[in-house]
Amino acid sequence: MMLSIVIVNYNTRELLRRCLESIYGGANGTPFEIWVVDNHSRDDSVAMVRSLFPRVRVIENPANVGFSRANNLVVAQSRSDYVLLLNPDTLILADAIERTVKFMRTHPHVGIAGCKVLNRDGTLQLACRRSIPTPEVAFYRMTGLSRLFPRSRVMARYNMTYQNPDETQEVDAVSGAFLMIRRQVIEQIGLLDEQFFMYGEELDWCLRTKQAGWSVMYYPEAQIVHYKGQSTQYNSRRAAFEFYRAMVLFHRKHFAGVCSPALNLLIYAGILCKASLALRQLVRPAASTADRTVAPGPPSRTSAMGTPPPPSGVSFRSQPRAAVPQERIEPFETDSKSRIPITEAPAPGRKLDTARADRAIRSKLQTAPP
Repeated sequence: MMLSIVIVNYNTRELLRRCLESIYGGANGTPFEIWVVDNHSRDDSVAMVRSLFPRVRVIENPANVGFSRANNLVVAQSRSDYVLLLNPDTLILADAIERTVKFMRTHPHVGIAGCKVLNRDGTLQLACRRSIPTPEVAFYRMTGLSRLFPRSRVMARYNMTYQNPDETQEVDAVSGAFLMIRRQVIEQIGLLDEQFFMYGEELDWCLRTKQAGWSVMYYPEAQIVHYKGQSTQYNSRRAAFEFYRAMVLFHRKHFAGVCSPALNLLIYAGILCKASLALRQLVRPAASTADRTVAPGPPSRTSAMGTPPPPSGVSFRSQPRAAVPQERIEPFETDSKSRIPITEAPAPGRKLDTARADRAIRSKLQTAPP
């Protein structure tokens, strides 16, 4: 088998269904298998998968075991050349998976590749290409200096907002919403670190990949839409706790040994302060805009496990490319292609309808940009 696609699900049945449909909708070339690992969902996600997608392998966990452990259940037993970690709240645009596989095959030095990730409104999701949050990089990020100086190669290193988002480039890390890794890399560096429950594991995997001598690449010729935050809404306080806990774990694992005790104490105090502000915001019935700016919530993450046979003879279809409409960018984007208007903005306080967004996205982005 060329590719194993692993989707960890937690209470995102409808988004999971659309995600699977988008995968099969572009299938026609590379042999692949899909695994859905369900982390004890209560919305009949497993029943839906078994009914509508009988070729998908399902692992059904009796409890929410976290993102890393759920992925490892598949990564450890699959024998494919490549493994794709894919969030259930994503929509594959055109032949994004096929393009990424071809990119990996033609660039044997690449250990991990990620694609261009769009928000539901068509804007660039900045987390799809990042630098490792060293103490210096994290300081600029947590103090807001990276947002004040988005073109600075020093202060804006975390989200790399000074770089063109439509250029293929080597980065430190890519988004865990779409992360393709080579089997040789897994055999060399090991599985995801299960200390990380739902955040930070992809940063850790990317850093270990680079330390082993492989490249981590951002490849914008492949694109997806990531709806974000659909599973973490069930327990936003737990999500916030795990987000800041992952910061502590990541620093302790990779940087605490080379930092002075005083600097470590300062870093942990800063994380605690940010976590306290975020949790205060969550318990308020209506947080102000200023609060949301000071203490943003954690980014999204979806998690899950179940059992049928792998798909046979399934592959990815190449489609003709279409021109991508362009519009003026927002303040922190980097060029005119980083914003693609796909639907009207929702009224204040209302969420954009995801089904409508799906239709708009598919009509305007039938293929990735040339």
